[in-house]
Amino acid sequence: MVDNSIQEPIDDQLRKLWAKNYVFSISKELTSLAERRTENVFPQLEKILQAFSSVRLAPQHFSSLTGYGHGDQSRDIIDRIFANVLGAEKAAVRLQFVSGTHAISAALFGVLRPGDNLLSVTGRPYETLEEVIGIRGSGQGSLLEFGVNYQEVLLDEEGKIDFVSLEKALDNPIKMIFIQRSCGYTWRPSLSVDTISKVCSLVHNKQPNCICFVDNCYGEFVEQKEPNQVGADLIAGSLIKNPGGTIVPAGGYVAGRADLVEKACCRLTSPGIGSEGGIAFDLNRVILQGLFLAPQMVAEALISADLIAAVFKKLGFQVMPASGDKRGDLIQAIRIGSPDAVKLICQAFQKSSPVGSYLQPVPSEMPGYAHDLIMAGGTFIDGSTSEFSADAPLIHPYNLFVQGGTHRSHVKIALIQAISDLNKAGFVKLPQN
Repeated sequence: MVDNSIQEPIDDQLRKLWAKNYVFSISKELTSLAERRTENVFPQLEKILQAFSSVRLAPQHFSSLTGYGHGDQSRDIIDRIFANVLGAEKAAVRLQFVSGTHAISAALFGVLRPGDNLLSVTGRPYETLEEVIGIRGSGQGSLLEFGVNYQEVLLDEEGKIDFVSLEKALDNPIKMIFIQRSCGYTWRPSLSVDTISKVCSLVHNKQPNCICFVDNCYGEFVEQKEPNQVGADLIAGSLIKNPGGTIVPAGGYVAGRADLVEKACCRLTSPGIGSEGGIAFDLNRVILQGLFLAPQMVAEALISADLIAAVFKKLGFQVMPASGDKRGDLIQAIRIGSPDAVKLICQAFQKSSPVGSYLQPVPSEMPGYAHDLIMAGGTFIDGSTSEFSADAPLIHPYNLFVQGGTHRSHVKIALIQAISDLNKAGFVKLPQN
């Protein structure tokens, strides 16, 4: 990013006033949908409160040990709470996971052995996992370099699970099925928990010992059930996305069958230590408070996604999913079609951010990604996409992926700036209110 602060001319104020009226009118049309999203907070929060109560959570659990963290009762309490909330036998919540990709990688390397077969049922995985698996790059110790075999079942023409091809693939022995819940950087619907249930049922019916592993990033608390509750054996995710409630500064989790969680932890720490090591740096309170806030933050992000979809669709853009559609995650995809328009939107969102608003996003390389990316992310926690962010790989057809939003008013402000700038640059015509 580069510093590019400018003073807006007076006539831009009139354009922005029109854009404000436009955004607010669409928001009013979505009032009943927003109310339904808000109503879903109640059962999620009730579940979390019950988990807190079941372990008798108290202020003494806010402190953590130092050093190795052996016998850290507070850490164990947090693990039990997350396991309860996620419907898992065991969970490991660790700040030592640097990202969702790291948590997923630990699970893959922890469970799989040389000669095992890994099958992705959602096509090509998210870009940061390509080098983990070994389908891009070499010499860094990927799964393929350690002798793990990898195959993919492509999605059908509608971007959905191809169950016919999956069933055929299961004629061969498979150690692990990989399921990516979110759309990633692909133009497809994110998976619902019901679809994940159907995948797990098919897999376990044909191969009872096959492990169903779900990349749960962006999906937590979007629906009333989590993948563990419908047949997934193991899931992983990031604390700077949904379950961290936008306030946890780092970390991730794995949850599922106890033996599989322990194997993932043995990769995070070392064999013989596993889940018994790792301190929380006195951030236990923040982890727990973030989980408490998470359902509300997820609801706000979903309300924001509905608004973004409706605004851009009315301006003539393709969106995935449409406003009001059933959602499996927080991500809102928009087919922009122009690299310059993508840059302009990201710059407008950055301009409306609480942190680094004076910076101008520009395309650049990003560790783990195959293409140059442009990202708007003026968040309080670096990389916390649940706060409000947008990013896009600079490749045709220039799809923009927007996620998060701690409250809908912030997203409205960003949208007003973006469509004002798009109109000024001649990319869109402002429809009549």
